[in-house]
Amino acid sequence: MKALMSVTAGGPETLEIRELEDTAPGPGHVALKIEAAGVNFPDTLIIRDLYQFKPPRPFIPGNEAAGTIEAVGDGVEGLKVGDRVAGLIGISGAFATRAVVPAPALYKIGDLPAAKAAGMVMTYGTSFHALQDRGTLKSGETLLVLGAAGGVGSAAIELGKAMGAKVVAAVSSEEKAAFARDLGADETVIYPTGALDKDAKKELSAAFKSACRGKGADVVYDAVGGDYAEPAFRSIAWGGRFLVVGFPAGIPSLPLNLPLLKGADIVGVFFGGMMQAEPARHRKNMEALVAMAAEGQISPRITETFRLENAAEALVKLEARQATGKLVIEME
Repeated sequence: MKALMSVTAGGPETLEIRELEDTAPGPGHVALKIEAAGVNFPDTLIIRDLYQFKPPRPFIPGNEAAGTIEAVGDGVEGLKVGDRVAGLIGISGAFATRAVVPAPALYKIGDLPAAKAAGMVMTYGTSFHALQDRGTLKSGETLLVLGAAGGVGSAAIELGKAMGAKVVAAVSSEEKAAFARDLGADETVIYPTGALDKDAKKELSAAFKSACRGKGADVVYDAVGGDYAEPAFRSIAWGGRFLVVGFPAGIPSLPLNLPLLKGADIVGVFFGGMMQAEPARHRKNMEALVAMAAEGQISPRITETFRLENAAEALVKLEARQATGKLVIEME
């Protein structure tokens, strides 16, 4: 098998392509021929030892994969050789042509293309869990999505529309705003980049509230953090839910008088933790997403694909926040 490996802590330039021996699946595991792997922001952190999990080196980054089962270990039920599947295969291991995976981590994808399936697990899984389980988004409510042109943000737009919400997409450029509108966003707000002073935060909060029918968002999906979190929270509607999803702009500090004054909730969204604590819920969610994709309600926007040999370029784009939609590595 061929794999892209992290051999020392550092940026994408430290990754190396290596040839490794294939291994047979043990009890409860399957051997997966990986056809496509999704690229996510945590991949840029784990190779720098900045993620909450630090696998021992050398390790293969990536945890989101789709492909075909080529061998099955003892005790595996419900899966067989030839099944097309996808899933989060562990903390790492997806940036390779093959992986041995615990069978419960995988679910069947039918005829869904591997790139679409691989691009759906983390982003749509996170956003579906956020909006349905944590945000209890209802039809007719208003959803404000920060970082709306990124992987989880663009998934949140599609899912929000499928759930009957009015969606306001907050992005950093007109190009990204056009992308968000193409996904179905009803309104867009372009926020400034870089540090925001008090006046800039106040102006941004007013822009968010205006775009949300003047009453603020019922649910705020914050996949950005940094200086953007407080303006978004200040614009939230009474009884709103503020979903804490990620911090590419930095971990924010929020005045705790705001949730009191707004009667609002600050809700953590930890997709990986939910998968471990509630595996039955996770499987049900993923099966629902596959059905939604089959019915055309959602369609992962694969904006760029990379070969395994140049996969580091995808991580560079994510770090620089230059990506829109989903980036995927295709093995063949």
